[in-house]
Amino acid sequence: MKRIVTTDVVSTDADFSADIIRWQLHFGRHALPWQNTGDAYRIWLSEIMLQQTQVAAVIPYYQKFLEQFPDVQTLAAAPSEAVMALWSGLGYYTRARNLHRCAQQVVREHGGVFSGDPAVLVGLPGIGRSTAAAIAAFAYGTRAAILDGNVKRVFCRVFGVSGYPGSKPIEDHLWLLAQQLLPLQQVDVYTQGLMDLGATLCTRTRPSCTRCPLAARCVALATDRVHLLPERKQKKAVPQRHAVMLVVLDREQVLLEQRPDSGIWGGLLSLPELADNSARQNDTVPSHQGYLSHEIEAGIARAIAPFGEPDWSTALTPFSHAFTHFKLHVTPYLVTLARRLDGAAEHGHVWYDTARLANAPLPAPVKKLLLGLDNARDLFSH
Repeated sequence: MKRIVTTDVVSTDADFSADIIRWQLHFGRHALPWQNTGDAYRIWLSEIMLQQTQVAAVIPYYQKFLEQFPDVQTLAAAPSEAVMALWSGLGYYTRARNLHRCAQQVVREHGGVFSGDPAVLVGLPGIGRSTAAAIAAFAYGTRAAILDGNVKRVFCRVFGVSGYPGSKPIEDHLWLLAQQLLPLQQVDVYTQGLMDLGATLCTRTRPSCTRCPLAARCVALATDRVHLLPERKQKKAVPQRHAVMLVVLDREQVLLEQRPDSGIWGGLLSLPELADNSARQNDTVPSHQGYLSHEIEAGIARAIAPFGEPDWSTALTPFSHAFTHFKLHVTPYLVTLARRLDGAAEHGHVWYDTARLANAPLPAPVKKLLLGLDNARDLFSH
């Protein structure tokens, strides 16, 4: 285990918190859509959306959610499909499922009111220790410590903490620092200041050390290790996965399957896939008629047998999508039907109107593919 190097921190370091508070009041962010409010619902919604997602990407989703679901009661009562549709494109879809479950639990068990006690909040779906503290601090002024990615970076640099901050020994040490450094007053301003500092000055690349209010005490700056801290996790080769997806069209509708709650794109609608994903674009036989190899045609026929008889098929442009832990390579095929069978619902599928695809609960790359086809009317009208 790597040695932890840090300056001494007493239980109440008033100068540290005072510097953060003073800087935030003058130079921090004050006009974000979820600021300047004590509404715990809005604060909770923003904190969930901001997990592993940049502010600029969150803002339009946050605004659309509030238009559709202005309070926790409205969100709790909404159908899952509506929630997932609004979340589509924001990624990390487990957050959306937990968001809906959390709203229902708050309404059902807490009278529609978010608690100001982090210990209560952390028991709700999708709310971890740092998120619970942020909600309590911003909505109620509760004296609770946060430790998100931005704060970890600030602490590692200012106090010279070596080692990967995601490992338990280092993270435990950082939590101790976070608790020790809490001010007795203005916790909400201090908390926002830490977030702002990590997001705007103490950034991962090209940090603005000359403008940082903590520069005089920063161990990383004094020892020329800003570019080295926090230490990164040792990289592993990114696994490559492949999928063959079918765009089955009939009567201005496309066949979609309901993804299970667990796994990638959990809870969303997506395209059906071939059971044998070994097929690739290069398996196709070049032809002005767009016919495919017998192997691919047979696989498509088997896959859509419960839904109808294929009429015409062609390969579409492959695409790739990067997830946190792997990269997915998709080879899509367009299929039209000579005859449709009933019973799609029995197999966990649905025929979805192509005119409604823009608002459908689809993964972003799948929606992009389908909307691109929608613009190519000759394919839809084949």
